[in-house]
Amino acid sequence: MKKRMTMQDKAEAAIKVAVRKAIAEHKKSGRPIAIWENGRAVNVPASKI
Repeated sequence: MKKRMTMQDKAEAAIKVAVRKAIAEHKKSGRPIAIWENGRAVNVPASKI
């Protein structure tokens, strides 16, 4: 029997899918992505994604 997903589990799964899609789109179009690293915002070039 499958376990029902809570609203929080559904939200987390949706965010993960959205982030994967956004990263793929940025890589495909050659745009950098911004990430949080060591307390600072850092741009990661598409070539390093």
